[in-house]
Amino acid sequence: MKEPWSIKSRARECVESGDAFQSGQKIRAAIFPDPESSGYLRKDYTIEAWENRAGEENPFSCWLTTYEPPVTEEKAEDVVEDDPETLLKRLVDEEEEHTENARYILAVMLERKKLLRETDTQEIPSGILRIYEHRKSGDVYIIKDPQISLTDVDRVQEEVRQLLDPSATAAEETTEKIEPTDGNSPENLTKIQPSSKDEEE
Repeated sequence: MKEPWSIKSRARECVESGDAFQSGQKIRAAIFPDPESSGYLRKDYTIEAWENRAGEENPFSCWLTTYEPPVTEEKAEDVVEDDPETLLKRLVDEEEEHTENARYILAVMLERKKLLRETDTQEIPSGILRIYEHRKSGDVYIIKDPQISLTDVDRVQEEVRQLLDPSATAAEETTEKIEPTDGNSPENLTKIQPSSKDEEE
């Protein structure tokens, strides 16, 4: 079943006070269950507003983060269509159940490259959700952990390689050995194991 865990963008002002956030300001980000769907809502607060909030339900997840103004969009010619970050955004927006494993692998890849940081882990009836925040944009990705077994890691990484490079031939996909590296390209996809949360932003 499709579950609405779309990307949650950071607000420019406090949801409670309406005060505009300033570059470098510490703020509190929180995820709440959406009463109108089975998904989640994001709300951003100044520290003072968060500490003084009353009568509101407890958040599903919350964390301290640093506000930075929205990043200027890249020029179209500078965007790499099939890079891991772009692919993850597309798969999260599409929310297709069969890409669950690929979304998780891509999120771990981007965490290892210090583009995402894991801010929280929550258990729900259908499994484990990992909350990732983009270090620059502040966008939040809610990714279900599919609990990939060690025996399935190679197969899932092959699926990700095919998504990143659909033009690759079947022979290349099945015979090429994946070597450890820090690169982004399908040929450089590393053997990935989940890592612990970053201690620093």
